[in-house]
Amino acid sequence: MEDSKMKKHVTVVGAIQIGFGVLGLIVAVAAFFALNFARSQVMGDDVASSVLKLLSISVPVLIGFLSTLGLVGGVGLFTYQPWARYLVIVVSALGCLNIPIGTLKGVYALWVLLQDDTVKLFEKK
Repeated sequence: MEDSKMKKHVTVVGAIQIGFGVLGLIVAVAAFFALNFARSQVMGDDVASSVLKLLSISVPVLIGFLSTLGLVGGVGLFTYQPWARYLVIVVSALGCLNIPIGTLKGVYALWVLLQDDTVKLFEKK
């Protein structure tokens, strides 16, 4: 493949990472409020309250952390930063666990970022 075709693919992967990163941050905030609301509705059950407390902290933090990494990596891909390629490879590999959409975007991103022509694009910087 030509460099220009791989540049287009890298741009698409960057845009996908940014789009899903923003969407993930919105989901993290919504999950935080939804789980805290559910926790406030459980009265008298200490076990359910403590489980919801743990979930209301850990789930949004995990989603927010991975979304932020994808967002930062997507921005870095637009400027062909070598660290962004590695970051998006890791985030995409983890995203493959999110069936089916995460798997589709993860496999596509891995396919693009592991091509020899793409590696050459990022070595030029």
